[in-house]
Amino acid sequence: MHRYLLCALLLTCLSAQTNTDLQEQVRKTEVAFAKTMADRDHAAFTTFLDEEAVFSGEKVLRGAKAVAEEWKAFYQGPKAPFSWTPDAVNVLDSATLAFSSGPIFNPEGKRIGTFNSVWRLHPGGKWKIVFDKGCPTCNCAK
Repeated sequence: MHRYLLCALLLTCLSAQTNTDLQEQVRKTEVAFAKTMADRDHAAFTTFLDEEAVFSGEKVLRGAKAVAEEWKAFYQGPKAPFSWTPDAVNVLDSATLAFSSGPIFNPEGKRIGTFNSVWRLHPGGKWKIVFDKGCPTCNCAK
């Protein structure tokens, strides 16, 4: 009996993901999300949207359908109007929510802003974006 308990405990410990593992999952998810823009794949973009997604920009978009419809224009044409990449990722210890942030670039590679995103872990292990807000680059004097 003790062997079974010890084996179950060992398997639980081995399968538990560290916060670092979770951060890497979210980083890879954010990179894949950004790749939809580079690939000009709006359908793939929509698979990352949580049903309750809220995107804040010039106007606030509520719900996956509203976000998908508004962002469709960014996927028109052969060249992406912007790109982004995460440089910071944090995950709650409960592994239910995560935050990612990083630079936004214009097509020539000049930094034009910063994105901030919140991700929710769904059953089955898929992260979906719930909140997103882009901010222009600060030109503040140092």
